[in-house]
Amino acid sequence: MKIVSVETFVVPPRWLFCKITTDEGIVGWGEPVVEGRADTVRTAVDELSQLLIGQDPRRVEDLWQVMSKAGFYRGGAILASAVAGIDQALWDILGKALGVPVHQLLGGAVRESVRMYGWIGGDEPSEVADQAAEQVAAGLTAIKMNASGLMNRIPTPADVDEVVSRLSAVRDVMGDHRDIAIDFHGRFTVAGARRVIPELEPLRPMFVEEPVLPEYSHRIAEVTASNAVPIATGERLFSRTDFLPVLQGGIAVAQPDLSHAGGISEVRRIASLAETFDVLLAPHCPLGPIALAASLQVAFATPNFLIQESSIGMHYNGGIEPFDYMLDTGPLQFDQGSVLRWEAPGLGIDIDEEAVRQADERGSDRWHPPVWRHRDGSFAEW
Repeated sequence: MKIVSVETFVVPPRWLFCKITTDEGIVGWGEPVVEGRADTVRTAVDELSQLLIGQDPRRVEDLWQVMSKAGFYRGGAILASAVAGIDQALWDILGKALGVPVHQLLGGAVRESVRMYGWIGGDEPSEVADQAAEQVAAGLTAIKMNASGLMNRIPTPADVDEVVSRLSAVRDVMGDHRDIAIDFHGRFTVAGARRVIPELEPLRPMFVEEPVLPEYSHRIAEVTASNAVPIATGERLFSRTDFLPVLQGGIAVAQPDLSHAGGISEVRRIASLAETFDVLLAPHCPLGPIALAASLQVAFATPNFLIQESSIGMHYNGGIEPFDYMLDTGPLQFDQGSVLRWEAPGLGIDIDEEAVRQADERGSDRWHPPVWRHRDGSFAEW
């Protein structure tokens, strides 16, 4: 079996899909993208395709090593994400060639279902209680919300109270038998995170996500030691070596993204490394159906898995859903807040190629994150 073509498709709202075709007619799909940098990653995939044409797609590990290392320079969001999407497609092909789901190739399933969480609120969260009630009515047992909008470098007493009151309103709706994760989104300084997180302890969030920016990972131990709330991070970490300092720093939950952190191949290794630190896996996934399917395949086979994010109904989607690019939405449907394990080969989903091609041909305004500024006009973290 040989790879004969590698194609990419930019589709709304902010996703990039990759299709790898073989000379035996088996195709694999992946999702290589950096949100807001789809065209840049598309170019990187095109460059990497020169290493793939004519190669046997079933040699997943060898191709991963070559793509990741043969260019001499390693890592970074663009390269790691390009490799990630290609890697997903290669695993998809391997599973289809053997007639088995990817989770079986990873050692077999360790669970029958995967618990999911959905998003409420937006960049400037409001009316979160009403949105939480909608998610409860939809059957979800866990949600995630942003802690704040634009945050002062040192949170004022009013800033602290606003974060606490927002989480308190959602806790009143969710009750004590459902979970709330709260995303700091890197908007807080180390000092700010240490001021705010202890105030949240009585409300018992499932975890606080990305309390500090990834470039300050060497200081995350100060945050984990300052309170009893489980700390999660990892959406902007792209390899085992990136994760090692935060694992040593005492995080409770690792959040690699299957479309950023080297795909299935690297995330399964990150999960194993995390297990040696008694850290749980909760893959980041605010993306499309292929990234979600890849995340679920890893979740089915990972002992130290906690919960899975999905973009279904997410505020960034603008009314477009992962289901819009699928022929059969059954595998990704929720059942009492979980996705049930399936046995279809490869990633186990059928992509609507016609819908994908039409979306790419139509084109759209490229999504970019907003640029925020403090009151004095200086740049603020989004």
